[in-house]
Amino acid sequence: MAAPAPDSALLTDLLAGCRQLDRACQRQFYRQYFAYALSICLRYLHDRDLAQEAVNDGFMKAFQELPRFDARRYPEDLAGSLRGWLRRIMVRTAIDQFRSNHRHAFQTDLEAAEHYPADVGSTPLDALSFEELLRLIGLLPPAYRAVFNLFAIDGYSHEEIAEHLGITTGTSKSNLFKARTQLKTLLKQQHHHAYAGYVR
Repeated sequence: MAAPAPDSALLTDLLAGCRQLDRACQRQFYRQYFAYALSICLRYLHDRDLAQEAVNDGFMKAFQELPRFDARRYPEDLAGSLRGWLRRIMVRTAIDQFRSNHRHAFQTDLEAAEHYPADVGSTPLDALSFEELLRLIGLLPPAYRAVFNLFAIDGYSHEEIAEHLGITTGTSKSNLFKARTQLKTLLKQQHHHAYAGYVR
């Protein structure tokens, strides 16, 4: 279980120690944010060993990039801003790990991919709790899971997803469409009675 978030003064001191490569501060930072980082990486990498490897790589990158994180810019919500900054690092690292282990996951008919319609408006998925949605996402094929996580959970655009994954925007849109279609199917299968009159 993660330790309670430190207040801004303590967090500022902790970050200062990490910038000075103080090993005790780095260990404290790692323990403080390990569970948070692992939860992010596990959304992309369902193998716990691979997720753990991504977490460790992500913390190494975080310590290297920490001098560029200016805590003075976030006097009102340093903890939240730091979590957002660390989240972006962990997502990038998990995606790098994902790409190295799923090189052929995105083989798609690129011409056909451009014709998938945008999925707009509310859907039955919107009624799920975040935890239940994550559980269903975990059942998706790796390529669909990666795009859905990046777009729907982490807020990346299709252009950004294409750049991160080395695919076209059409393939990103295709995989998002297929992910949502499959999630709705999974929802019907697993909650048939509860959602029978709601899911179409």
